[in-house]
Amino acid sequence: MTDKGFSTSFTVDQPPQAVFAAICNVRGWWSDDITGSAQKVGDRFTHQVRDLHRCDIEVTQMVPEARIVWIVLANHFSFTRDKTEWTGTEIVFEIAAVPGGTRVGFTHVGLVPDYECYAVCTDGWQTYVASLRDLVATGRGRPYVGEARTQSEAALMQGH
Repeated sequence: MTDKGFSTSFTVDQPPQAVFAAICNVRGWWSDDITGSAQKVGDRFTHQVRDLHRCDIEVTQMVPEARIVWIVLANHFSFTRDKTEWTGTEIVFEIAAVPGGTRVGFTHVGLVPDYECYAVCTDGWQTYVASLRDLVATGRGRPYVGEARTQSEAALMQGH
């Protein structure tokens, strides 16, 4: 956690090119029902979990093997008073070669503890960033495929 938002990181044995490609494969680590693309600047995609969460995201920056930035263009939560909490926030991936592999830094800039979704969203990001790590390390992620992946998701799905 930083004052800018939620942050986490991991290191893998694979080279930066493999990490960069895996991040762009959002269906392979975040959700297999994402529509759209995250392959180049200007690409847009939509992530949706039932009626609980929907967000439209645009790729705004790509520095090969170093950095990827997405902006949330629109967001809807069914479980918060402010349905648009993520709108205008940025999701940043920092990729750096380190001895023996690659360090990946993830920051959701603007996802702060004041947000009603903070606990649920940080729980989710921990899970899906770990899925990204698995995708890079083993070639197989653990994306959302219609069933709750976290206790927070399970609790929200039971209520809807």
